[in-house]
Amino acid sequence: MKKALYIILIALFCASCSDFLNIRPEGTTTAASLDHSKAENIFKPVSAAYAEIRSYGSHSFPYIGCLEITSDNADKGSTPEDGASTKQMDEFKYDAANELITAQWEAWYNIVSAANNAISQMDMFKKELKKDVDKETADQGIGDGKFIRAYAYFRLVTMFGNVPIITDIMSSDELAAQKPAAPAQVWATVESDLTDAIARLPESWPKTYLGRATKYSAMALKAKAHLYQGEWDDVAKLCDEIIASKRFHLLSDFRSVFSVEQENSAESLFEIQSSDLDKASGDAAYNTYAYVQGPRGNTPSNMQGWGFCVPSESLVKFFNDRGETVRAATTFLYRGSTTPEGDYISEACVNPIYNGKVYTPSSYNNWSNNGYGYDHNIRIIRYSDVLLMYAEALARGASTAGLKSGYTAQSALDEVRARVGLAPVEPTIDNILDERRAELALEEDRFLDLVRTGKAAEVLGPLGYKEGKHNLFPIPATQLQLNTNLIQNPNY
Repeated sequence: MKKALYIILIALFCASCSDFLNIRPEGTTTAASLDHSKAENIFKPVSAAYAEIRSYGSHSFPYIGCLEITSDNADKGSTPEDGASTKQMDEFKYDAANELITAQWEAWYNIVSAANNAISQMDMFKKELKKDVDKETADQGIGDGKFIRAYAYFRLVTMFGNVPIITDIMSSDELAAQKPAAPAQVWATVESDLTDAIARLPESWPKTYLGRATKYSAMALKAKAHLYQGEWDDVAKLCDEIIASKRFHLLSDFRSVFSVEQENSAESLFEIQSSDLDKASGDAAYNTYAYVQGPRGNTPSNMQGWGFCVPSESLVKFFNDRGETVRAATTFLYRGSTTPEGDYISEACVNPIYNGKVYTPSSYNNWSNNGYGYDHNIRIIRYSDVLLMYAEALARGASTAGLKSGYTAQSALDEVRARVGLAPVEPTIDNILDERRAELALEEDRFLDLVRTGKAAEVLGPLGYKEGKHNLFPIPATQLQLNTNLIQNPNY
């Protein structure tokens, strides 16, 4: 079983506060609480920042509600009366009081705070420690912090647009006085942090630190930041370097990509670690991303969840029209079916179909109160995404000067399709975007892909989407009260 006890999984600390932005890192490892002359303490603030990424607010129910249920790939699921806030997301009837949107804002800024704390303390370690090897370790910790902060701001700018940029540790009063920055400024911060992270982070980590961001994690996230800004030369260059490194490849079996056994595989550039630590209770090092999407009303108890975020009829039809069989068998988990691992999905389940990408065999679900999916890592950036970003950049006219991987838009697209038994198609922009939908379905990419490509009104309009409004989420009402410098997004 998976359990090489990744250090970044350990829930060492737990704290919260209700000040502006709800900022407080999960690890309360303040400068006063650590001896910065001891090398064994270096990773503690970094561990706390990684732990914050695993929070419920950032990568569980609110994340799914905002970034997947809003797409044409998923419906709310569960029972009709359950999840009023999620129903608002599904029907584009949400406003600034929606609890899921509020939770996302607070969670991403909690991550910013934890990252700022880690970066600040790494500088203290570099001043106190005497050995060069320890200083280098602290310097790598700055790279972790910059990557984590960039990831949080990537989410904030794509979801909310104008947001405050906070790169220092501040008091509540100082935080409440921060003015929002224009998206161009936020993107510049993301790019600067990732450039720094690329320079500081290693190409790989030993197994002790499995799941920790690497140089290539930062490069892939930076490529995605440029993708959202339409900066195609930068997308192509970064993806080309990842491809040319030959450190990553597609797994031959698409289904295995989402298995517990293949977490942090050669196809993974960054994923969020989750584990029940092989226990039935105790330390909470898990995320409930998979659990809230688990089959509702299933038996036994360790094979059921909340039943939210179910594949839509639109997605099923899309797969059928394309002749998808391999990806469909993984993406769709039907009630009344038996999985290859021998788990029966009961006919009594509330919904006819569930997200198969978060399916976790019963043998892993050990937690005493249920435990479904606690061992399921969240795949954030996969190598197939890199290949498709590269193909799209070239299809949109990116320069090929200086590229060294030897890949073309055609070969990158072909590689993704060949893995699932599909014949080559011309690498047009529409074909590449369709491939993104099929490959990355139910992985929180589709909604933002529709927005960034200007297709959201056409595709989501019949579901309630309005251009000029729903391309951004509202600034939470609670934050507008706490910081009067914030400006509500249009039409809310």
